[in-house]
Amino acid sequence: MRHYEIVFMVHPDQSDQVQSMIENYTNSITSANGKIHRLEDWRRRQLAYPINNLHKAHYVLLNIEASKEIVKELETSFRFNDSIIRSIIIRVKNAIVEPSFMVKIKEDRKNKREDSINDLGNCASDTKNTED
Repeated sequence: MRHYEIVFMVHPDQSDQVQSMIENYTNSITSANGKIHRLEDWRRRQLAYPINNLHKAHYVLLNIEASKEIVKELETSFRFNDSIIRSIIIRVKNAIVEPSFMVKIKEDRKNKREDSINDLGNCASDTKNTED
């Protein structure tokens, strides 16, 4: 079995169907003895350039280990699904399991936001102590 990285972009009006699409694709992979090493839902993001007059899309990343037949089946499914506006399947040498750059950025932003909230809370308590 080979390792693949898959990214597909879903029409923004179909974002509510993304979870069922992910379940469908993961079930077809695992039922054929494939493995899912990483699954990331990047949510709705701005496109670098408009595609079919769309400026946003819902992104999903999969890193899988599967046979060629399953990958061809996925590729065909992506091609004939009107909700998927773009997809790419890349063969990689090894399984990739660590979080992607997109997830790391999101976690960094969340940590910075929490730190700034904590700093504001500390500043507020410091001003109360000095006023007493």
